[in-house]
Amino acid sequence: MAEAPPVPPDAELDTHTCHSAQFQTRRPQPSTAVVSAYGELDAANGNSFVKYALRDAKQTQWLVIDLSGLSFFATAGFSALHTLNVQCAGENIRWALIPSLAVDRLLRLCDPDSTLPICVDVATALTTVHSDPPRLLKLISQPR
Repeated sequence: MAEAPPVPPDAELDTHTCHSAQFQTRRPQPSTAVVSAYGELDAANGNSFVKYALRDAKQTQWLVIDLSGLSFFATAGFSALHTLNVQCAGENIRWALIPSLAVDRLLRLCDPDSTLPICVDVATALTTVHSDPPRLLKLISQPR
């Protein structure tokens, strides 16, 4: 499992280990959460990751999912991201994702239209979730 980076002593950090992954949450602002995952995200811990990421949904308005520390990402991880996306929409949480190479590889296959909100790094993701209006699905009527 890839090791999580060292945390500055003044940072408030919550850490959870689940099978072959470690999850961490930090809150740079009161309604903003940055949830990071290290190691492997698969069928053994995909659902646990979603529960962990959204456990404080009532206090979260902006969410950054940092998967840049993952060395392995299974199709169950993609299902977990889809679930996260649906639940964030239901809770009115703006979110963005930072993928690792393993995550990016699978997203090119499973999300070829780039429907998930992908960013290159945490700083860009924080700017994106705080400034972009939410994506809305538009219903288009069919001509008769």
